[in-house]
Formats: sequence, C-alpha cells, structure tokens
Amino acid sequence: MYIDILKRWNARINLSAIRDEEEIVTRHFGESLFAARCLFPEPASATEPVSGRVRLADLGSGAGFPGIPIKLWAPNIHLSLIESNYKKATFLREVCRALTLTDVDIQNVRGEELVQTYDIVTLRAVENFAEALQVAVRLVSSMGGLGLLIGSSQVEIARSTLPAMVWKAPLPVPLSQSRVLLLAEMEPKS
Repeated sequence: MYIDILKRWNARINLSAIRDEEEIVTRHFGESLFAARCLFPEPASATEPVSGRVRLADLGSGAGFPGIPIKLWAPNIHLSLIESNYKKATFLREVCRALTLTDVDIQNVRGEELVQTYDIVTLRAVENFAEALQVAVRLVSSMGGLGLLIGSSQVEIARSTLPAMVWKAPLPVPLSQSRVLLLAEMEPKS
C-alpha cells in the first residue's frame, strides 16, 4: 500500500528519484528496516507504558524514510515526522492514515523551529548535511542519540561537525556499496 501511494504521489511531487518498485524496496525500505533493527533489536512489549515509549524524530522526512518503516518495525514508539515542505507533509499524513499508524505526529515546520527534544533523531538524504546535523543534535535529549543513514564519505563530516558526540563504528548497510548507518550518543555529562 505504501509503495502504491508513493508511486502515485511521486508522479505529482518529487518525493524520490527512485521509481522502480524493487529498488524502492531494497533502497528505501531495506535501509530503513536495517536502521530499525539496529535501533530496536528487541520488540517492544504491547503492555509498555506510554511514559516509557521511545520518542523518535525523523528530520527531513520527505517520503517517510526511515521514520515510517521504523514505526512499522517498532509500533510502540512515538514518531515525529519533521518535514518543512507542505506537500510532502501532506503525503506523510496520507500514508499514516492509509496504514492506520497511531502515535505519529507530523510536524510541518523547519527543524530549527522546534523546541522539544527526542530520544532518537534520524536523518537520511537531506540537503545541506552539515547544517542538518546541527539542527538534529539540538533535537536530541541529554540521554539520546542520532541514527544517520548516510554515504560512507559523509562519516568524517558527521564526526567533525559534531565532535562532542560519542560515535560508534559505521555499520555497512546490506546490499549497498557505500551506504552506512552511523549511530552516536550524547556525551555523558560529568
């Protein structure tokens, strides 16, 4: 259903340069679900209290990757999709409605305008990567972290842009020659 909606909307507004269904599955869904499995290796309990829910923000959501597939993998998280483009935010609302996703908040604003913080902030395929990193880190709570789906050439940019983060080794994305998942946590306060 998600792919059908994506293809229909992609004909009218540019959500993704990838048009082939198989490539949409491997590149968009594959990368996103790889990140989901790394971020949430254990399935959440259906009885998990609301106060214990992880708050994840997907900055620059665009077509909803990786945020929506992460939500499908870990349905008990609270997901905020942050997308400044009105048409793309409308698309995200349509996908969430069609998939009957709950506990999803679509923020049609620029990330710089937000004051709340999140446990995890994800980022994938954004323009002005170094600037987006500065916005993303502002949205991370004091005990939170980042999940970046990026090209391996961007790893050093991320580390040098945010030297105070505690960076983990990049995890190669399966079936990709150059894409990695780069995770980081806020440096503990002494």
